[in-house]
Amino acid sequence: MKITLTNQKNGSSCFKEAFSLLEVMIAIAIFFTSVFAILELTSQHLRTARILQTLDVDRTSLPSLLSMTNFLEIGPLPIDVKIAYEDAHPGVTVDGFIDEVATNGLFRVDYNIHWMSENSMRQSRNSILLWRPNMGVQRGVLPR
Repeated sequence: MKITLTNQKNGSSCFKEAFSLLEVMIAIAIFFTSVFAILELTSQHLRTARILQTLDVDRTSLPSLLSMTNFLEIGPLPIDVKIAYEDAHPGVTVDGFIDEVATNGLFRVDYNIHWMSENSMRQSRNSILLWRPNMGVQRGVLPR
């Protein structure tokens, strides 16, 4: 679009080219349409990647449940710890054994976590050491 500008001092006129408001609005509409299309495409790819991501089981919450108790019993994992872990992680089963390693109250906990992932059963075997100094003197099955 050409705009005619006249100089009031000497009466000369000059032509300047500029965009009209309609042209600017169309350019802005095209720009935002393309930006929103790119954002939608990116969000679809992120959603697809999130769906395809395999979720793994939290292996650290079982030792934290065991560390909150003051007394350990030599033998299988306490049933209340197993139930608390399996309730917090649906579809997961856990089993394990607690054994005294030294007479000073050092215990070793071996535990297995089983879960389904990608149509196959997965298993994680772990061991931790817990020190309970007030239990080092006692022998056999220890009270809670």
